[in-house]
Amino acid sequence: MSSPTGKLRAGIWLEATRPKTLPAAVAPVLIGSALAWHDHAFDWLAATICLAFAVLIQIGTNFANDYYDFVKGADTAKRVGPRRAVAAGLLSPAAMRRAMFLVLAAAFVVGLWLIAWGGPWLILIGAVSVICAIAYTGGPYPLGYNGLGDVFVFVFFGPVAVGATYYVQAGDLGASQLVWAIAPGLLAANILVANNYRDVDTDRAAGKRTTVVRFGRGFARMQFNAALLISLLIPAAFAWRWNEVWLLLPCVLTPMAWKLINRLRQKKSPAELILLLGDSAKLLGLYALLCAVGLILASA
Repeated sequence: MSSPTGKLRAGIWLEATRPKTLPAAVAPVLIGSALAWHDHAFDWLAATICLAFAVLIQIGTNFANDYYDFVKGADTAKRVGPRRAVAAGLLSPAAMRRAMFLVLAAAFVVGLWLIAWGGPWLILIGAVSVICAIAYTGGPYPLGYNGLGDVFVFVFFGPVAVGATYYVQAGDLGASQLVWAIAPGLLAANILVANNYRDVDTDRAAGKRTTVVRFGRGFARMQFNAALLISLLIPAAFAWRWNEVWLLLPCVLTPMAWKLINRLRQKKSPAELILLLGDSAKLLGLYALLCAVGLILASA
């Protein structure tokens, strides 16, 4: 049995993985695999490896953010969001840096197994994913500090993750799969919007030029709203195009999406925005699940 100290330390590491952000890693793999199922190309082993790779990359990115945001001064005692392990003194910067490299190395090794399905060119995707996980907040030109965080999240949690997951199972990739990939990318970016909307003042002080810092909260609200609208229109468009009513399942989330829009517009406290971030992640998870169910039922 672990000692209380061991249990406490395990809890700190679990918190540092930021479990609320993990739906962003699971969602595109779920949608990509459901698309493969719909096209009678599903491979459970390849899908499982894709899922493991995506989750490890997400955790490694979160560890990198924890470390680099502390080093760069973005995470301080004035921060109003969920606590960060290094900034709160719960873990040393050196320990977090080691964990970041270990998790990202594990992700790369797991990803190498996919060569058997997709070929050696997948090494490039794995390497770029690892590099960008660090470059999001680290390196000489950190993406998140230069207004490119939203683009990074959209690309990697949308077209890259969905496209690669589908490709390793189906052996090809078409325009339809890439259109489906838009939604998880946009909804994952909304999680970032909610986070940066809350942290705009401390980010500005630290020189972290997020999209919200650069263009203001009004622009962020428009981006958030447009992402929800487009994501709900995509399954509706495919339901009409493919004449499959099951594909409309994600549209049942419209009331939830509307509530999120109103909550961001009427935000009153950082605590409310913390809840909004979590609920945005929940919406992404539910959206991916309903997309998957709809695609599977439509293939029957």
